[in-house]
Amino acid sequence: MKRVFAAACAALFAGPVIAAPLCDDLGFAGLLASCNRGEPIELTLASGQALSEEGTYMLQSGAYYKLFITADGSAELALNGPDFFRAIWMNEIVINQIEIRPMAIDSLEFDAAGTAELSFVAIKPGSHVLRIPGSTGDAQKVTFNIQ
Repeated sequence: MKRVFAAACAALFAGPVIAAPLCDDLGFAGLLASCNRGEPIELTLASGQALSEEGTYMLQSGAYYKLFITADGSAELALNGPDFFRAIWMNEIVINQIEIRPMAIDSLEFDAAGTAELSFVAIKPGSHVLRIPGSTGDAQKVTFNIQ
């Protein structure tokens, strides 16, 4: 019993295991610090068009990102990706200057033209996909590889 307690205490005080941030001094903002931000990601929802020219994005676990999803209004389109949304910590979703801080989401649907801005911290390493529901083409999905 004493050994189990000692091992638990050693693990507790050894310090947390965290992903390496993009900068050395995060300051008061922590992971949301400006030096820890990856490049913005832009996706376009348009009938018959590819979601993104890149198709695959490399993200670093522990880094902060902004994802801009713009719908052109040519059709009612959605993005589905429960695996992706559970691999990130969502800071907020901004739509028409309204900030939403969700616990979890599975998908976003656009009934008209507009832009949604998602800010998040990549957490869970692996390959995660956002796709237009019901589509099978490679141009209708985006893969995020979190390292």
